[in-house]
Amino acid sequence: MTDTAAEARSVLQRLGVPPAAYADGPLVVRSPIDGAVIGRVAVTDAAGAGEAVARAAAAFADWRSVPAPQRGELVRRLGEELRRHKADLGRLVSLEAGKIVQEGLGEVQEMIDICDFAVGLSRQLYGLTIATERPGHRMMETWHPAGPVAVITAFNFPVAVWSWNAMLALVCGDTVVWKPSEKTPLTALACQAIFDRTAAEMGLPPGLAAVVIGAAEVGEALVDDPRVPIVSATGSTRMGRAVAPRVAARFGRTILELGGNNGMIVAPSADLTLAERAITFAAVGTCGQRCTSLRRIIVHESVYDRLVPRLAAIYGRLPIGNPLESGTLIGPLIDRAALDAMQAALETARADGGTVHGGGRALADRYPDAAYVAPALVEMPGQTAIVCHETFAPILYALRYRDFDEALALHNAVPQGLASSVFTTDLREAERFMSAAGSDCGIVNVNIGPSGAEIGGAFGGEKETGGGRESGSDAWKGYMRRATNTINYSTALPLAQGIRFEID
Repeated sequence: MTDTAAEARSVLQRLGVPPAAYADGPLVVRSPIDGAVIGRVAVTDAAGAGEAVARAAAAFADWRSVPAPQRGELVRRLGEELRRHKADLGRLVSLEAGKIVQEGLGEVQEMIDICDFAVGLSRQLYGLTIATERPGHRMMETWHPAGPVAVITAFNFPVAVWSWNAMLALVCGDTVVWKPSEKTPLTALACQAIFDRTAAEMGLPPGLAAVVIGAAEVGEALVDDPRVPIVSATGSTRMGRAVAPRVAARFGRTILELGGNNGMIVAPSADLTLAERAITFAAVGTCGQRCTSLRRIIVHESVYDRLVPRLAAIYGRLPIGNPLESGTLIGPLIDRAALDAMQAALETARADGGTVHGGGRALADRYPDAAYVAPALVEMPGQTAIVCHETFAPILYALRYRDFDEALALHNAVPQGLASSVFTTDLREAERFMSAAGSDCGIVNVNIGPSGAEIGGAFGGEKETGGGRESGSDAWKGYMRRATNTINYSTALPLAQGIRFEID
């Protein structure tokens, strides 16, 4: 059996995290693998968060004037450091978040990929030249750094989501203050150590990026600080409801990535073998604790009795266990609270007439202080309230449909709007699903699952998912302020709209 505490200490030392940061602090960090204490982290308070913002604001005053390609050089070197430390940082993700080894490594690879993306972006922060109605004038838009950016992240992607935000913010000329989840602070400390070394080797001043670890008051301090023009927050819809109005009250901007209740329509023409693989990974990967995890399959009645029993059989033989061990596909839930929430949801589904396959606690004898579960496949007679509620666990609800209009209506009839997919070989169905009258989500896929987005596309969703966009495409604009510039190179002063305003 892995000594998670000893391994965590060893990895943190190799990553260059000072022991004072994780050895004697008041915040107890437990590995979801076995419940062992793997760190005791030093914390800050609201005043400490304010001091971090002050340092970030001071650093921003100079960083915003550094040419963007030079800012990109910092991110390029950071990407190289992440390549060198991929194995250790991926291992730490597994130890602290409970992900299987491949997913821990994949998360670090996602960080490397966004570094590469941001380096290219540092030479492509383009504005538009705009046609003007006035002769002898030129009109254009320019984009400028906005200021310190607060990044608040969740436990399920403890490092990737920070990198989506931080790498873009840095090349845009912003500075970053990061509040990680209290459940996964060790990975944040490791990322900060890597960043600090990289910045120091380049001779850059401190304050470009900082980590603040603490309770809710720390996040609230960042949310309320007028020196922070942009707050990027990832977490529950409940958290977003608290953050958004507080930031708006001081006229700041938010980038929100909140709840997901992601659905897949399986049409009569679907390649069921392909669908089975996509459904399984999307529903049980990260033990169902991805914001893009598949939570609902809406299956045509003509293929339901072929697909659902096959899925139940697949679920019954998936290897559950220590995520550090080879062959494991399903690691633990993050903690007992997540286990309790899962069991409560399954009880409600049963009361609503659902038939539950799997879903029980697993490996309790071997890991009494951890929360391993068998994934649950739940056949539901309809889309009840519990189906519309996001439970952060490996629960997949199966529903029947008769025609595509009914399937679309079921798909969209949930409060969340993050990720979606359809399995079909019918071109008309595929195009309808992607059309304005189709899926109402921010991520709309055909013949692949909703989980596992690439960094090149903007990530985020609508409705209770919050409307924010991170990562690729033009998400960089969310970290900058826009200016419209008009230049008069003539000897006259014509006014817009043909207005005449003559002065004697």
